[in-house]
Amino acid sequence: MSVDFDRSRVTLVDHPLVQHKLTIMRDERTGSKQFRELVKELALFEGYEATRDFPLDDAPVTTPICETVGKRIAGRKVAIVPILRAGLGMVDGLLELIPAARVGHVGMYRDEVTHEPHEYYAKLPSDADQRICLVVDPMLATGGSATAAIDYLRGQGVKDIRLLVLVAAPEGIATVLGHDPEVRLYTCAIDERLNDAAYIVPGLGDAGDRIFGTL
Repeated sequence: MSVDFDRSRVTLVDHPLVQHKLTIMRDERTGSKQFRELVKELALFEGYEATRDFPLDDAPVTTPICETVGKRIAGRKVAIVPILRAGLGMVDGLLELIPAARVGHVGMYRDEVTHEPHEYYAKLPSDADQRICLVVDPMLATGGSATAAIDYLRGQGVKDIRLLVLVAAPEGIATVLGHDPEVRLYTCAIDERLNDAAYIVPGLGDAGDRIFGTL
């Protein structure tokens, strides 16, 4: 059964290198060290797309040859907010791209029976409501953890929320976009569906376990 969602708010980051790296990640033989490295690399790719619309100001600069006018980011502040624990794997890649970004944390765990999310920790920069918040989590399955994190950020006054995931199920995309009318989603793959245990098919397994070697 197909799942409908607003594709205008979804950016599929399907560069050939992204597809190549994602295939290695899906392989059950890929170890934690390489898996972590690939998560970091794909987060950086997504960061380029998630920041593509940042406005620019003119910036005079003197090169070794002459004076000219370049461009600088126009005063936009960024916060990276991983959903614990798997989201931590994406932080370093984004910090390489945006070294001045602040990092907040939202801790969620999923009930193994009901699959409902439960918040156990939250800490944001004091000026989070003035920042663009890049919420990161490798997997978007049911959408429960993502919507709970988005609700928390909205409650803290955050206006611009962009959700960056590596693999998404159509059901999770529909849930997130239907829950919040303004959030934007970036993903490297839209997979087939969820199975009866609420895992993404074909997916790549439990991202947190594969990142931290807790299989």
